[in-house]
Amino acid sequence: MAGAALSAISTAAYAQESQDSATAVEDIIVTARRTEESAQKTPLALTAFSGQTLERVGAQQVTDLQGAVPNLNLVQGRGSSNATNIYIRGVGQPDSLQTFDPAVGVYVDDVYYSRIRGTQFDLLDLERIEILRGPQGTLYGKNTIGGAMKLVSRRPGQDFRARGSVSFGNYDQFEVQAAASGPVTDKLALGLSILHSERGGYVTDPRTGAEYNDKNTNALRASLAYDPASNFRLDMTVDYAKDDAGLTVGQAQNSLTWLAGGVVYPVQQPVPTYDFKTSTTPGLPNETRLETWGTSLRATWDLSESLTLKSITAYRELNTDDYIDFDATHLEIADALVAVDQNQFSQELQLTYTGDRLNAVAGVYYLRENVDSHQESYNDALLGPAFLNSGFLRTIDDTLETTSTALYANVTYDVTDKLRVSGGIRYTEEEKDYWRTTSTFYSLLPAFNATYVFAPSVGKYDDTSIMLSADYQLTDDAMVYARYAQGFKSGGFNGRANSATEATEYQPETADTFEIGAKTTFMDRRVRLNAAAFMTQYEDFQARVAGLDTDPVTGLPAPVLSVLNAGQLDIMGFELEGVFVPVAGLTLDAQVGYLDAEYKEFNDTRFTNFGGSRAFQDPAFSPKWTLRMGAQYEFALEGGASLTIGGAAKYRSEMALAVDNTPANSNEKLESMYQDSYWLYDARIVWSDASDRYSVGLYGQNLADEVYKTDAQEFSSIGNIRTAYFGAPRTWMVKLTAKY
Repeated sequence: MAGAALSAISTAAYAQESQDSATAVEDIIVTARRTEESAQKTPLALTAFSGQTLERVGAQQVTDLQGAVPNLNLVQGRGSSNATNIYIRGVGQPDSLQTFDPAVGVYVDDVYYSRIRGTQFDLLDLERIEILRGPQGTLYGKNTIGGAMKLVSRRPGQDFRARGSVSFGNYDQFEVQAAASGPVTDKLALGLSILHSERGGYVTDPRTGAEYNDKNTNALRASLAYDPASNFRLDMTVDYAKDDAGLTVGQAQNSLTWLAGGVVYPVQQPVPTYDFKTSTTPGLPNETRLETWGTSLRATWDLSESLTLKSITAYRELNTDDYIDFDATHLEIADALVAVDQNQFSQELQLTYTGDRLNAVAGVYYLRENVDSHQESYNDALLGPAFLNSGFLRTIDDTLETTSTALYANVTYDVTDKLRVSGGIRYTEEEKDYWRTTSTFYSLLPAFNATYVFAPSVGKYDDTSIMLSADYQLTDDAMVYARYAQGFKSGGFNGRANSATEATEYQPETADTFEIGAKTTFMDRRVRLNAAAFMTQYEDFQARVAGLDTDPVTGLPAPVLSVLNAGQLDIMGFELEGVFVPVAGLTLDAQVGYLDAEYKEFNDTRFTNFGGSRAFQDPAFSPKWTLRMGAQYEFALEGGASLTIGGAAKYRSEMALAVDNTPANSNEKLESMYQDSYWLYDARIVWSDASDRYSVGLYGQNLADEVYKTDAQEFSSIGNIRTAYFGAPRTWMVKLTAKY
């Protein structure tokens, strides 16, 4: 279930596995730099979670990692059950509209996912997850200016392996997972993973009794591992997922108005405590639908002992039909259908060299993406009494074709046995072809019907990003490093524009980050402490802002939903991650993030009272502090069984939930677009038999039943809409697991 108990990722990046010492913490092998190396030897800020750790703590979706990584915001996207809002170090992109690119790259088995839709992943038979913080523009390319999230699935092997689990909990939560893999011949192995997950809604419509913010997901993945020769490996995966849920709804935060003025829906001020009840517009399907599938083929050829060639070929399709109730009321003020058909083909060739002192990786990358979208906007209750029940419908049909190519190289040289220097460069060229049409229909007032076809637009963008780093091994268990990295997010076109004046092209945004850090293990590997400090200059960030104009057909005020290359953010901060095993069985861990994000420029001509600048505003999703403290203790029981008790406390300081967090031309803070500081508490208790094959766990999340916002919409130019979305209430889950 979404948000099911991440009760204690007790060792974060350092999952305590079977070792020579029961009090030691173990490193994880990662591929953050596209080659295998120890996480503790990788000179950049990253957090990794082993598949065993994810299973142990009951994590079921990627959003369950919220709080376990410093300076990471990872929540379900606003108004959509299948999109993910990811911010790292104050850099991200929360809008799931198909023309807006993400700012944190998401990769599954080295395949890039171009949209934030379809990234609300269930954690199904994974080997590990890696969260890379800071720009990754050289090795991962465009749209990774905030960082990257990598999911690595488990490769089938020559040993038979099977795992199954059944979970149930409150809100009618029920989930079944099964995974099996093993040999077919001594050269071929197959794997299959399946999942069914359902849960009733957290939100109930008091007018109809319908439940929303629920879940109904089916997924499967088949994988093939073929090793025909000692120097050649072939991996193929096919995956399919289908979501069939009700609306994801929030709560209206202020009184809503007709477009021409006057209150149409009064809201008590201040907004009462959220009671997980929200009305929705009757007569619409009020559902979200997603179907996605893909296949990838990875071929690895060891040309010699030091030279390896890898080919990664992938194709993906995504289809969604999302109904969104922006105003979160029973009135048709702002309701919409967003239907997206997306496909992408990518090809990457990668050459890796491993020598005594020199290690290098170079490659070429190609991506072709096609996105067709059909949108319908229902706004009868917005236009005013004269248009009530006029059958108002606005449609948008658009097509976006993207072609992206890149060349990259990264070299690491061991100057001495302790000192390494690295450098990387990537050149990217991208072309976007965009076409759209907008039509307005009034079934009872056909004289007002109109269609506007926008002129086709072509955007061409290029970028050269570099990376420089040096690391020094103080001892076998302590390393310090310094790193400079660049990244960029591609330009594009505003797919939410209502008029030709809004449909303007926006340019790429860039980020430059300087980072220093240390990775240490001491006290006979009982303690691990990693630290990083960074400064980021974020230029030309793409801000989606709202305003008003005049509709040329009706003469009524018309919403203006613009995209601005607004200016510059300066972001600085630090991160600490630690784990301590004082005695066998007891593990303590903590993650701390500090973030100071400030606009240096935010140009908006509507803010005439402030010289055309809104740089006084707070950047969105940039809490000053994120903190998590966890503990677990494993008791040995008679007969070899064990009982593990774990818990965690997570803190997040106040943060803005929308770019627009003051009224237009005002510096008055919109409290409804903020979330105050809050704590969340999770716990778990798990019994395992002596063989560790069977276990039963009880998991609880948000035990204090804290009411907190995770996201918000500021659409005040459309009926004064401000809507907030909330995290899950108190939940519990029982999980039975068998492993062979």
